[in-house]
Amino acid sequence: MNQIVPQLAPSNCGFTQLLSSTRRGARLARLLAASSLHSWGAPHELTERAELVVAELAANAVVHGHVPGRDFRLTLHFDPATGLLRVEVTDARGERLPRPSRERRPLSTGGYGLMLVTALADHWETVPHPPGGKTVRVVLTAAPTATPALPSGDRRA
Repeated sequence: MNQIVPQLAPSNCGFTQLLSSTRRGARLARLLAASSLHSWGAPHELTERAELVVAELAANAVVHGHVPGRDFRLTLHFDPATGLLRVEVTDARGERLPRPSRERRPLSTGGYGLMLVTALADHWETVPHPPGGKTVRVVLTAAPTATPALPSGDRRA
């Protein structure tokens, strides 16, 4: 009667939440992302980058993707084995696609969010979300943690 029970691989960590399309909803998105990544044991550097990316994407969803009566959605997928994190923010305005602006006007206070996302992310893209929305998907990877090499004359146990 002894049977081999298959061992399950550690599951990927995932999270999805609908949030109100308000400044408070955008702030909550950032806090929920940080809390989730911390509870999953994500590296600190990855968590910090993800917080900034989520804050920018959530703010964009609230400012540029807002449709009265519609929420935005935050989705996180983290694979601890590979250190890969996928962040998705979905809003209801599919006709307004994000484009990072290359030109800056003096004293401009906005428009830097996607430039920040581009600098922090390994990759980002926008995909349609039927029936009329869009999803901005960002991929972040944790930097490999290398063990510092000891000089050849230094042999520690």
